[in-house]
Amino acid sequence: MTIQEVASREESTLVSEIVNNIAWITFNNPDRMNAMSQEMWDNSAALLDQYGEDQNGRAIVLKGAGNRAFVAGADISKFGSERASKEAMLSYDNSVSGFHSSLNAVAKPTIAQVNGYCIGGGLAIAIGCDIRICSNKSTFGVPAAKLGIGYKAKGIRELERLVGPAFTAEIFYTARQFNAEEARVMGLVNRVVKEQDLEVTVSDMIARIAQNAPLSIKAVKESLIESGKPESEWDLSAHEATIRQCQTSADYTEGRTAFMEKRKPKFIGQ
Repeated sequence: MTIQEVASREESTLVSEIVNNIAWITFNNPDRMNAMSQEMWDNSAALLDQYGEDQNGRAIVLKGAGNRAFVAGADISKFGSERASKEAMLSYDNSVSGFHSSLNAVAKPTIAQVNGYCIGGGLAIAIGCDIRICSNKSTFGVPAAKLGIGYKAKGIRELERLVGPAFTAEIFYTARQFNAEEARVMGLVNRVVKEQDLEVTVSDMIARIAQNAPLSIKAVKESLIESGKPESEWDLSAHEATIRQCQTSADYTEGRTAFMEKRKPKFIGQ
């Protein structure tokens, strides 16, 4: 399956679709507000790996099914089977970590399309994306302190990178839910739009991204991937190789030519 063609794949709680070089991954558990099971973590990680490797892909959008939630955390109904023992809890935690590793490593732009509840693990998914666009009815929060859960430093650090230490403290200490406007003021989301405008807004942004030079975008994404790591772990070799590739690419020639000819460029990612 390539992103050059329209294709779709369905799992019981996960739906993916590829349209015009854009991959759409939908968390499909609307009866439980798209709460995540271990299977969903594993399957969505596999999709991110697959789409991240496709040379024709321009971007990946993550969204929730229905109109109530993006993802409202973990699927509590599965705790009896997925967290019944230390071994099971370790396996579940590995699945969650594997998903975030895949999301963090994708060298494609990622957008979270948030409509409704974006809570706990759902907020962690949204934070892992490059861009977050939400509807005005969306709600955000991390209820860890209400559940006695110890949040790992990596997740706390990723939130702090977005909103700073003061808002990070408020989000975790109070464990309350924040509305869309509060999230925008914090810097948690890029923009807030009316619910009826959400899909159009995301589609418009995706179209703008898809029109631009893939190698240029890849260079930025590679830099963002490294900046998300501790500085001692930075490896900019891939980023620097992409910069050199940009300088000798056909797209660089096309961009200059199109500018001189006062027309839109047609980039091919080479």
